[in-house]
Amino acid sequence: MLTNEHILKTLQKIDDPELHKSIVDLNMVRNIQVNDTHISLDIVLTIQGCPLKAKIQQDVEEALKAIGASNVSIKFGSMTDEERRNLTASLKSENVTDKGMPKMLLPDSGVKFIAVTSGKGGVGKSTVTINLAVALARLGKRVGILDADIYGFSIPAMMKIHQKPTMIDQTAIPVVSHGVKIISMGFFTNENQPVMWRGPMLNKWIRNFLVNTHWDELDYLLIDLPPGTGDVAIDMAAMIPQAQEIIVTTPHLAASHVASRAGLMAQQTNHTILGVVENMAYFENANGEKNYLFGQGGAEKLADELKTSIIAQIPFAQPEENTGSSVYDEDSIIGEVFTHLAEDMMYQ
Repeated sequence: MLTNEHILKTLQKIDDPELHKSIVDLNMVRNIQVNDTHISLDIVLTIQGCPLKAKIQQDVEEALKAIGASNVSIKFGSMTDEERRNLTASLKSENVTDKGMPKMLLPDSGVKFIAVTSGKGGVGKSTVTINLAVALARLGKRVGILDADIYGFSIPAMMKIHQKPTMIDQTAIPVVSHGVKIISMGFFTNENQPVMWRGPMLNKWIRNFLVNTHWDELDYLLIDLPPGTGDVAIDMAAMIPQAQEIIVTTPHLAASHVASRAGLMAQQTNHTILGVVENMAYFENANGEKNYLFGQGGAEKLADELKTSIIAQIPFAQPEENTGSSVYDEDSIIGEVFTHLAEDMMYQ
């Protein structure tokens, strides 16, 4: 016999797809009515037009039919403003200390921060960020990307993300792509409008991304820094002193010379340099011959100068998916390079 208690116990196992919390614990399940094997109930969504409404409906219907319901009728509504404010306060209390510090920044949080930087644009810094993040996620890690390149944000476009983060009051729920949670200024601008801010506003938004984003539990947060040694890089060094850094360059000597400034800044702010990633290292033809289109030696020179090592050399190649995405297939040559790099990061 179906009872309200049995139904609630069953639905307790269903999570909100964005908040990753039980829909029962979130008080989203209401007004359960049972008539023999017919069940009707209300599901109160966090916001109107919840993008994952269909997913919640499917999960609820399948769960209840598995315990004997022949018909499930669901009426959807949305939380009141007060309920959303209370939910936001609850989420924030999980993420932020009483003094306003993100709990992930506490020494015992267990979150590893990896900042990916370069001396100049166009060397593949964002490509390294997203593919390393995806590789870590494929290995079972809980991973987020904070796109801190406020002026030159590119992560959403490179990962072919068209949706926006769900906003619950002032709290953003990161968009998930390839198993990675992502927040970016690109989600908050109109199409491709430029961001024209000075230092204080940059600092405010980076802090917002840390404080007012419901990251939930993470093992790694990768930070795609803007190239160079400007305001964002300085603020990030102050906000996340425990971050480790990867320096991205090409083999060209001029590129590595510029990249050394980013590496020297990391050293001056007491960030550990994990190593140098050499992107566009070579092109391998059908005969297996390597052609060094940008020359050789730049990454080695940079690694020697920074007293670190080259941790990956990435050849020229197009992502195999014909979608415009910059995420490489796991079984591709470059995908394997990032898998090995991710495995190395797990032992750092």
